[in-house]
Amino acid sequence: MLAVGPADLSTVRPNSQAAELMDDDSRHHLPPDTRMGHVRLRVSDLGRALDFYEGVLGYRAGPDQEGAVPLSPTGGPPHHFVLYEHPGAIPRPPRTTGLYHAAILLPGRRDLAAVVSRLSERGWPLDGASDHLVSEALYLSDPDGTGLEIYADRPRETWSWREGEIGMATLPLDFDGLMAELRSDPAPWDGVPEGATIGHVHLQVGDLGRAESFYCGLLGFEVTTRSYPGALFVSAGGYHHHIGLNVWSGRNVPPPPPESVGLVSYAIVLPDSASWESAIERLRDGGYEEIGQERNGGTGALFRDPAGNGVELWAQA
Repeated sequence: MLAVGPADLSTVRPNSQAAELMDDDSRHHLPPDTRMGHVRLRVSDLGRALDFYEGVLGYRAGPDQEGAVPLSPTGGPPHHFVLYEHPGAIPRPPRTTGLYHAAILLPGRRDLAAVVSRLSERGWPLDGASDHLVSEALYLSDPDGTGLEIYADRPRETWSWREGEIGMATLPLDFDGLMAELRSDPAPWDGVPEGATIGHVHLQVGDLGRAESFYCGLLGFEVTTRSYPGALFVSAGGYHHHIGLNVWSGRNVPPPPPESVGLVSYAIVLPDSASWESAIERLRDGGYEEIGQERNGGTGALFRDPAGNGVELWAQA
């Protein structure tokens, strides 16, 4: 775990120098097996948060790590979420940057149907549900109002690409078809399956151009679609998206106050130390200041994107 807590992240201002986009021929690309890691969240009441993440979703908590409680399907690494309690934390103001949602990717469609059944059984409301062509997704909020997506991908061979952009849409979810999965496989609920991961994060930013300069021009993600108004989706290795970016909370909006619930930081995991070091060097050359680094139990470094969102870069252990 990075030796930088939520209070430290909140007091560091984002670097004002935004790198210009490089030409396509000179732009770096992240390795195709780059993946997303944990998401650190600030919560106002840890007990209430655990009632949801453990009691409703079925995560298991690992040992408390200096005030941080990690969550995963097994309780051990790799962790999906790390919760920090901040008693009296306020809701994140609407016209600020931050986390739009963190997305839990399930191994298959049957697992998504089981989540629908579980949420219904526990009386936890959905904020929405959509068929995105590349995936089927549920949307909900945790007790502090932090957005979550729980989804299952369709097979990659069914995804369509046109002129370098992936075909995605927001259509009504076929609940009848989804729930038929349980009729053929009615195994009882047993918590978040071990094969689940954090599939992507969706961030609110103040400027899509600056965000693209950071995530694509410097880090090396590739744009997968620009077709959603006010949004941009980027990925590594041809995935539909590892990171979503939008300006739906407003253009040039500020980061939230440090006492707000929600995102502390999120992790991007690179497959080896060479690709990690290269990404770190590109960010430094682009004028981004490294906030902290951790080498005990892994190799990680912390930065802020142009919108003030905490970004951890890790090398695969």
